[in-house]
Amino acid sequence: WGVIWGALLGYLTGQYDQEFLALVGAMMGAVAGLTMRRAVRSEIMAQLAASQALQTSNTQTTHVTRSPMAQRQEPWERDLAEQDPSQHIPPKPVDEWVARDEEPKRPATKPALAVEQPQGYAFSHRPARPVPPDLLTSAVKVARDWLFGGNTIVRMGVLVLFVGLAFLAKFAMDNALLPPELRLAGIGLAGIALFVFGFRLRTRNAEKLAYALTLQGAGVGVLYLTVFAAFRMYQFIPSGAAFGVLALICLFSTVIALLQNSMAMAFIGFAGAFAAPLLVSTGQGNHVGLFSYYLLLNVAIAGVAWMRAWRALNLLGFFSTFGVATAWGVLKYRPELLGSTEPFLLAFFLIYVVASLLYATRHSLAPKQAVDATLIFGTPLVAFGLQVGLVRDVTYAPAFSALAMGAFYLGLGWWALRRRQQSNDVGHWLAECFLALGLGFVTLAVPLALDGSWTSAVWATEGAAVYWMGQRQGRWLPRATGLALQVLAALSYLGDLNAVQTSNWPLANPSFIGAVMLAASAFALSHWSRTAFEKAGGSPGTWNSRLAALENSWSPVLFLVGFSWWQFGLWQEIDRHVVADAGYWVPIFSNAMRANLAVLAWLGSAFVAHRLALPMRQKPWAIAATPAWFSLPIMVLFACAGIFSQDHVFQAGGWLVWPLVLFLHGAMMRGLDGGAPRRWWSWMHTGGVWLIVLLAGNLLVWSVQKAELHHTSWAAVILLVSGIGVLLILSRGAWFESDGSARSRWPLLTFADAYLWRAAMPLAVMVAIGSLGVALYSDGNARPLPYVPLLNPTDLSVGLGLAACALWLMRVRQSNLTLPIWARHKRLPLVLIAFAFIALNTVWLRVTHQYFAVPWDAGTLFDSFLVQAGYSILWTLLALGLMVAAHRTQARAMWTGGAALLALTLLKLFLIDLSNRGGSERIVVFIAVGVLMLVVGYFAPIPPTTTHSDLPSDGNATNQVPA
Repeated sequence: WGVIWGALLGYLTGQYDQEFLALVGAMMGAVAGLTMRRAVRSEIMAQLAASQALQTSNTQTTHVTRSPMAQRQEPWERDLAEQDPSQHIPPKPVDEWVARDEEPKRPATKPALAVEQPQGYAFSHRPARPVPPDLLTSAVKVARDWLFGGNTIVRMGVLVLFVGLAFLAKFAMDNALLPPELRLAGIGLAGIALFVFGFRLRTRNAEKLAYALTLQGAGVGVLYLTVFAAFRMYQFIPSGAAFGVLALICLFSTVIALLQNSMAMAFIGFAGAFAAPLLVSTGQGNHVGLFSYYLLLNVAIAGVAWMRAWRALNLLGFFSTFGVATAWGVLKYRPELLGSTEPFLLAFFLIYVVASLLYATRHSLAPKQAVDATLIFGTPLVAFGLQVGLVRDVTYAPAFSALAMGAFYLGLGWWALRRRQQSNDVGHWLAECFLALGLGFVTLAVPLALDGSWTSAVWATEGAAVYWMGQRQGRWLPRATGLALQVLAALSYLGDLNAVQTSNWPLANPSFIGAVMLAASAFALSHWSRTAFEKAGGSPGTWNSRLAALENSWSPVLFLVGFSWWQFGLWQEIDRHVVADAGYWVPIFSNAMRANLAVLAWLGSAFVAHRLALPMRQKPWAIAATPAWFSLPIMVLFACAGIFSQDHVFQAGGWLVWPLVLFLHGAMMRGLDGGAPRRWWSWMHTGGVWLIVLLAGNLLVWSVQKAELHHTSWAAVILLVSGIGVLLILSRGAWFESDGSARSRWPLLTFADAYLWRAAMPLAVMVAIGSLGVALYSDGNARPLPYVPLLNPTDLSVGLGLAACALWLMRVRQSNLTLPIWARHKRLPLVLIAFAFIALNTVWLRVTHQYFAVPWDAGTLFDSFLVQAGYSILWTLLALGLMVAAHRTQARAMWTGGAALLALTLLKLFLIDLSNRGGSERIVVFIAVGVLMLVVGYFAPIPPTTTHSDLPSDGNATNQVPA
């Protein structure tokens, strides 16, 4: 709300630049909102703490010593007496020294006073934890502590004095106010005076030690400034003498700092030394002189690292040296300067490697403090980046540089492993760091030899290493840096990505290796951040614990990012192009092969990942099961793509890929479907059945195409046959036996409903509708085989499909599965009977078409007297069969059905057949139907109605009354 209202007020109060004023208002509103939120929360927590204290005091028992000198009656005793006058409790004696506000002991039956607690807060008997400060408050506090901690005036005064002297020297030089010798002498004397005054003050007044050390450091910095100006600006002294004097000043200040054990003085002195060339620089200088000067300073810092564990001094030299070197390289470097620049870079790199080793091994620090992640990982990261910038125009130079760097760190790792056997755990930590760096740089040598874009791989690998060390040491800054490097690496990789991956080298190409490194780094960070909050330590309000809490929530996201990078790298490799003889790029694999490899890549990767999430593991990694959740949608997607864009999915190695991916999918479900999300796994089992139907149908389509049977009934029954096959498998009787062995094993033990009902019910509906559709639209062409009624692909498929539906319906209605009410309705089988009746009628249509040359057209078939006459005889025969069977089984309902069919036949005779003008055909039909009706009346009269006297003596009429 502070941001919203601040932006609105800023926008409305300005006449010009409303957008800028809205931004300023939003920032001020954010500060106001954060401040108000903190104040309100603090007030609420104070009130809640007071309420909890009152609750605690009410529940405690107060023991008092009573005296017979005075007596009083407790309030609870008066209440009890009012409720029951028969229970009179005499007043109790009380000591006169008991405080008025002291609460006497209450009986066990009297509940303690309950303090109403605001909703959304829970209390315990521990004191309320203070609210951790937010980001803005913490930043303000750090700045305030630095500014007002110690002697603030002297800190600011020294800084202002130093900058003023530098500007004075530059102004005097530009305006020729005084002779250069006099100007430099005055500045040098001012520096000496500052140092002497500070040194004497230290010996006279111990309370002014910090002030005295500050003045000494300022004096040393002024001396650096004086000598460097005399050398660079006026050339009063030659380069050798200048650097000799600078070395002496550096040695002098270092010795003084070591004697006084004052890191602050050393820091100030070296800070002035590093800043001196920048303050007096004219922008036109010799880089050899600058880097030689910095080399002396860095050697001095390495010497200090031998004697003192002053980490701040090491970091000052590291950031100052490589910061200035990077700026100079960006602004001034040219390829012809390689020979005069490379030695300095190597020297700086070796100096800070030595400084980090001295800091870790010389001062008996704890392992977490001894291994400085910033120097250990930052030195090779920055040095290698500068090295690539220097040799970017030299062929294969970045690759050889990475190889040399990897060999160097592998050697350091071997040295650290040997040291681990002779010392404490510091050697173990160093060995892990150096071996990780060595392997990372050796791996980078391959892509750098093929492509110059090394940034993403370096940042991803080094970022992971920095994060790992930061977590081992419990430091938040390296971990945050490692996470930020992953984002930068991803952006760098995507920015250098080509639309078409082109390389003649399989796997060993920059695109694949870069994606693999990004994936490996994301996987590593996801794994390490799983327990970040447990390892964070410290109070909840620290930066360490805050970042750890975020890392725990980012761990699943990092895993998915890593898996996505891995899949992207595999797809880049699958879609790789090579140079053809004609000089243009062509893909290595065909479209069908690429689709098969892509689905195999996902299923194979998901199978490997799901092993980390198995419940039998000591600490399952739940997020690792996520790729397995999407295995079925991925397979369905590629199956549909293969069906619509290819001849079949089993070409180009699909005959091997698809059985393999189905096996992997089943193995993943068996390991994971016992856990969450349970409902999703149930649908995965169901969808797998439908996928098998799709694949089987596609295989049959390919078979028909291969045999060139496109316009025959073989092609019409393809999908129907595949559905029938799967439905018959799902209708196996042993699977419906609740106490059978099949139902006691996976997957039916848990997912019987998913297979036998949820998967089979839509399949049965599609088979039934498909059977009806095939029966109505297929003309029975069985080429190259002759047409045989009931023994052709159409009739066999339709009959088998309806039989499979009837078998499944019977089995499922007799099982103990959980079914909806309509599934057990007694009229549901009538739908299948109706479908079977229609299918049987279409058999006669195909007979007339194939044997009597009646065109396969609905209007022509309806107008054909042969078709109508055949229907009349067929319906009469069906009615005869039904009524005779009903008479023998005393099934009155069946007999009624047959009679209804016979009545329908008579109606058709007089409405349709009678209209036929031909006499002979009409006579034959009427005579045949009449004879058959006489047979029905003789052999199948109407069964008697079942009465109560016909029931068995026990009254059980279940087997007597037809269903």
